[in-house]
Amino acid sequence: MLVVMETAAPKEAVDNVCRLIEQMGLTAHPMPGAQRTAIGVTGNKSQVDADRILTQPGVREIIHVTKPYKLVSREFYPDNSVVDVGGVKVGGKEFIVMAGPCSVESREQTLVVADAVCKAGAKILRGGAYKPRTSPYSFQGLKEEGLKILAEAREKYGLKIVTEAIDTDTIEMVADYADIVQIGARNMQNYSLLRKAGRLSTPVLLKRGLSATVEELLMSAEYIMAEGNRDVILCERGVRTFADHTRNTLDLSAIPFVKKASHLPIISDPSHGTGRKDKVLPLSRASMAVGADGLLIEVHNDPANALSDGPQALTPDMFDEMMVELRAMAPVLGRTME
Repeated sequence: MLVVMETAAPKEAVDNVCRLIEQMGLTAHPMPGAQRTAIGVTGNKSQVDADRILTQPGVREIIHVTKPYKLVSREFYPDNSVVDVGGVKVGGKEFIVMAGPCSVESREQTLVVADAVCKAGAKILRGGAYKPRTSPYSFQGLKEEGLKILAEAREKYGLKIVTEAIDTDTIEMVADYADIVQIGARNMQNYSLLRKAGRLSTPVLLKRGLSATVEELLMSAEYIMAEGNRDVILCERGVRTFADHTRNTLDLSAIPFVKKASHLPIISDPSHGTGRKDKVLPLSRASMAVGADGLLIEVHNDPANALSDGPQALTPDMFDEMMVELRAMAPVLGRTME
């Protein structure tokens, strides 16, 4: 349920309605807007006594939300949400590119790639310090040492950092280093991890699960927002299908669906979505065309010897060429790329 306040409703009236909602055993989520404040109501297991709220001073109307996801829904919040990552705004007019290696393998490798993607125009450095791998014998990441290397790259090049947290034991440490905490595809429905991410003050990048529906992705985002963290960025990274010409099937149709159903920003990951570097550029163009707010791209200075996901990693030169093309496309689609 959504309580819409009058345009001129004072803060005292909003606070009074929030107190009443809490007294009713529900949770109030005040959402100040440009014209008026709305208050989201969650936690009800049955029909809410809406008349009791509607009669409060300053209340204009009550809207019953029909979607199973509430806080994520555009019914709850009609305007596009913009996630501010230390001055880098994801979900606004600017098309944001996050780029870097799949894994932080060494200080030298990370700094070389960070330098290259920074010069090409990326705003956020990606890199895995903790790596959930299919095989327990594969490279699992440098862990906290990897986080320290990412922090050094941020200090040196001015890039923000997105890196993955894989469990509840280490997520707070990851958040201490990161500007965005990534919840990967394998953990999209790890509800304990989602709840803990929701208690962070750090923005969260939530990737779609390997076989998850779009509604399941939105419901996972609801877990995070229900704990109080509203800075959620969604990511379409491909799902498993019967196709064998590509690692995953990048579901570009999910992007305009999410933009219509939810106010949250959504980016595309054509690196994992295809698993092939030759497919990354065309799918990056297509992602911008269908309305994505940005990209998550894997870049490595020596893909042939990468410790993870080498076949899908662009070289720095390839990434630079891609950025030139996207920068030319952006104005046609009403976007900017600084």
